[in-house]
Amino acid sequence: MRGVPASRLAAVLVLLAVLCMGQSAAFASEIRIGEINPLTGKLANHGQEIHLGIQAAVDEANEAGGIEGRKVALLTRDDQSRPEVAVSQAEDLILRQKVAALVGGYVDSLVGPLSQLALRHEIPYVASASLQTHLTREGNNPYFFRISHLSGLVEPLCGFVTEALQARSAALLHAATPGATELSRELFKCLKKAGADLPLVEKFQPGTPDFSPFVLKLKASPPDVLLVAGFFQDHLILARQIRELGAPIKAYIGPWGVAYPSFVQEMGRAAEHLFGLSAWNPGMAVPGTEEASDAFTERFRRVYKKEPTTTVMHGYTSARVLLHAVGRVLREGRPLRGSEIARALRTIDLLLPMERVAFDTKGDPLHYRQVVVQIQDGALVPVYPPERAQGTWIYPMAPAASNP
Repeated sequence: MRGVPASRLAAVLVLLAVLCMGQSAAFASEIRIGEINPLTGKLANHGQEIHLGIQAAVDEANEAGGIEGRKVALLTRDDQSRPEVAVSQAEDLILRQKVAALVGGYVDSLVGPLSQLALRHEIPYVASASLQTHLTREGNNPYFFRISHLSGLVEPLCGFVTEALQARSAALLHAATPGATELSRELFKCLKKAGADLPLVEKFQPGTPDFSPFVLKLKASPPDVLLVAGFFQDHLILARQIRELGAPIKAYIGPWGVAYPSFVQEMGRAAEHLFGLSAWNPGMAVPGTEEASDAFTERFRRVYKKEPTTTVMHGYTSARVLLHAVGRVLREGRPLRGSEIARALRTIDLLLPMERVAFDTKGDPLHYRQVVVQIQDGALVPVYPPERAQGTWIYPMAPAASNP
């Protein structure tokens, strides 16, 4: 550097070295966790809820002194509800940010590519919301784990319809998405095996603005139960049209999108007696975790000024599981690398408000089961299975004419 005295140049180089060493020391002392969620785009609503659950778990850990005295740094990325963006953001977190593990994800079109990326880079990935069976069918990805699974919806739904309601017939309507299609297919097999008649099975394109042609088919040959594998907006339209057109079904069940306070608020009285599924809600925790569940709910309301949902709890659970595995690696004095964290995840057995978390050899949860809830007087009341019920179901639902 022409014109710069040697002594000044040496001082500058020493300062840069010190700054780099300090940055490296800080980098090494913190536990860096990468989070990827749809914070914008068509899936933003639930992606943001999962993010808040993950953030709540990280904040909780840091407020308690970190993991074995080390602060957790959450590096959050938005996949914009697009798979290719999810992959590029994950690669940045893995290769440039050097995260120890990945967490998050909503719907398998986003989760699936990340699971393969985790395998390629040998870094654990705990998915917050993943259902499709093919992602773990081969069982050859030791770095992929998820805290939800399709069987946790199919089993309680099928049992409720056939054993509790003893319905003789059911209609299935599902969105033309991979997850909804697979759910409908598995429900069809289970209901058919139980002896239920299935006279009407149809699909619809996401964003359908009018379900009246389908509702008219229901009126012509009404089943006992209608199962709708759609989403929040779909239920708002379809459930209203069933009320308006007077389709005489005895029960409406929406596995996704119904069991939310926002749905009840939007629908008003027309939401009464509709059924949905939920893995957790305030006041609806796995037995033995009520105190922890109440503490989480109170803190979440205080910090975020809103009500936590089952989607929030999926994010919280996935982060708690991952941080617990990281803590085990550090307590046992092993290096904090992907293979060690994955090994700790495979042997985990942790009781949390949403579920007892333990994984099988494929990375699927062993104990994930959702609960059937019914909207009664504006509240979400757990009604099935019996060991989780807090009330009895109303069946048949009130006639359409009495629910304007």
